[in-house]
Amino acid sequence: MDVLLITGIIIFAGFLLGELAAKISLPKISGYIVAGILLNPKVFGLIPASFIEAGTPLVNVSLAVITFHIGGSLSFEKIKRDGRNYFIMTLGESILAYLSVGLLVFVTVEYLFHLFDSVYLSLALSVILASLAAPTDPSATLAVIGEYKAKGPVSSTVLGIAAFDDIAGIVLFTLSVAFAKILMGNSDASLIYTLGQMIVNIGLAIGMGIAFGFLLNLLSRFFKRETDGGLIVLILGVLMLCYGTSSYLRVDELLSTLAMGVTVVNYNTQNDKIFCVVERYTEELIFVIFFTLSGLHLDVSLLSGNVVLMVVFILARAIGKYLGIVSSSSMLKVSPTVKRYTAGGLLPQGGIVIGLALLVAKESEFQQLSSLIMTVVIGTAIIHELVGPVASKFSLKKAGEIK
Repeated sequence: MDVLLITGIIIFAGFLLGELAAKISLPKISGYIVAGILLNPKVFGLIPASFIEAGTPLVNVSLAVITFHIGGSLSFEKIKRDGRNYFIMTLGESILAYLSVGLLVFVTVEYLFHLFDSVYLSLALSVILASLAAPTDPSATLAVIGEYKAKGPVSSTVLGIAAFDDIAGIVLFTLSVAFAKILMGNSDASLIYTLGQMIVNIGLAIGMGIAFGFLLNLLSRFFKRETDGGLIVLILGVLMLCYGTSSYLRVDELLSTLAMGVTVVNYNTQNDKIFCVVERYTEELIFVIFFTLSGLHLDVSLLSGNVVLMVVFILARAIGKYLGIVSSSSMLKVSPTVKRYTAGGLLPQGGIVIGLALLVAKESEFQQLSSLIMTVVIGTAIIHELVGPVASKFSLKKAGEIK
């Protein structure tokens, strides 16, 4: 089947089911994801399996735009005012989600199912899955906030925490994988060496984003009288250069594009126009493409295996996120609404977690665990991607930020 025909089917089906979802008061992205699942080669076989890999560049473009937009929500004025709160709440929710999932998964694997002969294997599996509980999928949250034009302290806090969450997730994942290798006796590298590598990677990613952010600032000043069409071409061109260069140098692409957004919103005199153009001309198309393709990538057949472990992961993560927000916000001067409803906006999970799980699967040291890890992560991603946007909408509506 022709690639353009498949792309057209994906965009049309995503748009159609998104509109139908909106008719029954569900977030549009729920419809996009369902469209992707229905088009999945293992469901009705409408889209050939070969297209899943071919569609990766579209997913990457979408992720670049989404993270750039999230970075654009972090002005220095906002960071100065609320940055300390975001940082402390991010620490609280990510660490408690990590501990909650790690403990309950270990108890389930070691004492309920007795999956492994060695307690070290159970512990290694638990710490890896725990590290994958910390990240939030900011794209789903941003889509819900954008669709309903939600504004207020909860929306702002959710986006602020989502930006910090990416860094927290990478730190916990890197340290956990290193610790798991030591538990399995397959690592020559120390935790200090691993920590050093991680800091360098994060530093390079942020530096890359800052450099391309200033490049965009310079070019947008030079072409100040360009039309909106010319400006969107310039933005997307520099954004793709940033993402592609980061990928080539093997540093975190999402951190780079997020840092680029932060740089542009703080150092570009046309920042309002730039992010307005991105929102006006690309937002809905990007969300249709990204979430429909995300649904296309999800293997629904994995839901039938290891159901108990998936349920434990989902419940433990939700409990950890909620307790983390409540406990950390109790130490801060934030409104009761923020304490009560912020956690609901942090439940969506998808892209970055599946990417991290794939990194584990490629490691020969985790051959015994990789299949189970991928099953749990992709299975829970299906549920999180469907339930997460609904939870986000519910929380924002309860907070009074959606009319």
